[in-house]
Amino acid sequence: MKIIEKLNWRYATKLFDSTTILTEDKIQTLTEAFNLTATSYGLQPIKLMVIQNKELQQELTLHAMNQKQVGQASHLLVFCIQTEINKHFVKEYFDRVYAIRKTPKDILKPFENFLIEDFENKSQKDIEVWATNQAYLALGNLMTVCAVEGIDACPMEGFDAAKYDEVLHLKEKGLKSVLIMPIGYRAKDDMFADLKKVRKEMAESVIMHK
Repeated sequence: MKIIEKLNWRYATKLFDSTTILTEDKIQTLTEAFNLTATSYGLQPIKLMVIQNKELQQELTLHAMNQKQVGQASHLLVFCIQTEINKHFVKEYFDRVYAIRKTPKDILKPFENFLIEDFENKSQKDIEVWATNQAYLALGNLMTVCAVEGIDACPMEGFDAAKYDEVLHLKEKGLKSVLIMPIGYRAKDDMFADLKKVRKEMAESVIMHK
């Protein structure tokens, strides 16, 4: 039940201790966990930007509805999607599969061709919605890893993505920001830290079918 205890411990941190910085080991754990996140088809159409720069964080606070956690936190995680999912992108994935697993290319080719055709038939909007769904998977994964590692976090949708893209030069990288999450350690005077969680009764949220 240790994981349940950790999930009960976590909350959307409202006030970070700006003097305490996460260790390199903690950041390494989070970045590896991000890279290991399950994504549709295994394509990983997402990237994570890890920011540890108080001046930049303060600037980005202005474009996140002045939510002070962005500037206070040890680090700011910016979840991005790749905007171009094309034949080249899909081929790179299958090249990795071959290099790592040595799966014969004649076995891989039908699935590769299917994905190329599938994405060629999707609209740009549909591709970005699909990629954004993968970013949510990664954020959820990292929230759990943060809880296990004793790292405080506050997932956020409330920010001006276009401004983030501009400030962080994401368009030039073929990326768009879709989610952000300040991480670090809660301040001792964060009044929200000890509040009881408000959740439905288990029977209202889980259907057991035998």
